[in-house]
Amino acid sequence: MAEPERLPDGPTGESLLLTPEEAAQVLRVGRTTLYALIKDGDLRPVHIGRSCRLSWSELERYVDRLEALASAPSTRLSRRQRPTHELRGRVDTGARCDAG
Repeated sequence: MAEPERLPDGPTGESLLLTPEEAAQVLRVGRTTLYALIKDGDLRPVHIGRSCRLSWSELERYVDRLEALASAPSTRLSRRQRPTHELRGRVDTGARCDAG
């Protein structure tokens, strides 16, 4: 029986969806940090069955948002000035990936 033909990853040679570990490498953060970003709603994963994946466009959206925040005027409140409920967590969006 012949080997199955491998499909190209995409137009740029990159995978369309990344595992959380691959996404963490792309963002240059730890796996735990990536899962925290998902839990906090900063990253929105795609679920296929029980598999958790992140798209390139989602990673780009996250980085674009970070860049916009960095270039925005510094009228934001510091962590010490924010209300306590903002420091404890964000609104639960229901987007979860189980670590492990």
